[in-house]
Amino acid sequence: MSKVYVFGIGGTGSRVLRAATMLLASGVECKASAIVPIIIDPDAAAGDVERTVELMKKYGEIRSKLNFDSKKKNKFFKTEILQTMANFRLPLSNTEDVTFDDYMGVSDMTRENQALVNMLFSQKNLASDMTIGFKGNPNVGSVVLNQFDESDAFLNFTNEFTEQDKIFIISSIFGGTGASGFPLLLKTLRTSEEIANKKYVHEAHIGAITVLPYFQVKQDEKSQIDSATFVSKAKSALAYYDRAISKNNAIDSLYYIADDTRTTYENCEGGTNQKNNAHFIELISAFALIDFANSQKTKSAVHKEFGIDIDTNEIIFENLGKIAKRDLRKAMTQFNLFAKFLDENDNFLALPWARDRKLDKTFFDGDFILTLEKIQKEYLLWLDEMTTQDRAFTPFNLHKNSEKVFDLVKGITPKRLLTLDTNYDLFNNRLNGQGGESKSGEKEQQFMELFYLATQQLVKEKFNIE
Repeated sequence: MSKVYVFGIGGTGSRVLRAATMLLASGVECKASAIVPIIIDPDAAAGDVERTVELMKKYGEIRSKLNFDSKKKNKFFKTEILQTMANFRLPLSNTEDVTFDDYMGVSDMTRENQALVNMLFSQKNLASDMTIGFKGNPNVGSVVLNQFDESDAFLNFTNEFTEQDKIFIISSIFGGTGASGFPLLLKTLRTSEEIANKKYVHEAHIGAITVLPYFQVKQDEKSQIDSATFVSKAKSALAYYDRAISKNNAIDSLYYIADDTRTTYENCEGGTNQKNNAHFIELISAFALIDFANSQKTKSAVHKEFGIDIDTNEIIFENLGKIAKRDLRKAMTQFNLFAKFLDENDNFLALPWARDRKLDKTFFDGDFILTLEKIQKEYLLWLDEMTTQDRAFTPFNLHKNSEKVFDLVKGITPKRLLTLDTNYDLFNNRLNGQGGESKSGEKEQQFMELFYLATQQLVKEKFNIE
């Protein structure tokens, strides 16, 4: 299987990578040997980037303790998220503690060139601090980002690239970093003569998702970001993409997604406070990445859009198309059950499933369980964040109720089973009944195999999901 190098450009890129990490943790099927995230964002302190980076590092810590040979059933954390750059980030040169005019060296230009610069860029553009990104200005981003093939980290990526590998690009079309970064990066990948393995890179299977407006920001006269311009920027960029990308067959698979029901976020130009709640659009954008990873290259470009069955502001699994429902519902429900069990229970030592595998206090107090629980708490928080949006994704009842453990999947009434055990007693019963590979290997391996098998059984028995 191939590796998929995933370029996450700007804040949207990082938020989609966060969603992709959650889907892969839950075991959504991905036919890539590894996902290799590469984040491109000039905002060194961006809250969305930092949150995603830390999540992917935790994912790697969990997966490093597991193996996935042909005898193993566990799919949680199955796909490797491979880190090849420090903090998964492609460094950009000379963007810290400088304004845009300093970056371009305007003061050293001839009078004629200075006049040209003043025609192309506003005084606000020129005074912008590059440390916190491009503030919704793709004209600024197109200058700063025109340096991909000069980076040692980028050259290392091309050195490692093989004929079997793929590339996927995540970007928004209505901001500054993503709108400018996507076409520049694609041009570099398809035409640069300065990179290693240029034949493999030039001819690679390349896909991308173009995220159209799906949120807006509060009006702030002091901010350069104005969501009233999002649609006009998107239209202009789409016209350019059609002319310079689609009609030139520069891309193999191009995914489009948008939402006209738009949550309003705080107007934050960058930094640690730029951390938006998760959104359904980001989840489906992550699903587009997985769809691409599972696809084969075709002779001509493929364009895809995503839609829901009915126009509703509270989306559940039943509103998704056949493929999305099939691929997401089972995995996300299993991992939700797993996360809820660890979040809502303790004192496992006396339980048969723990005792049989010698899962002692040292194990449950160790780094593996602590890290796993952190990821699962973030997973439950991620699900909860999506319920707060104006277009909410609410497939689960996210309550804590030990008397209604299986009142979980909206749209499905849990089946009654011929047993006296209910709720967490039933969950423990199914854990106790697992054997086979859940009793072999290292303790971490046994634990993950055990919970995968038990939740798989419960999801089939209680919800008829296979």
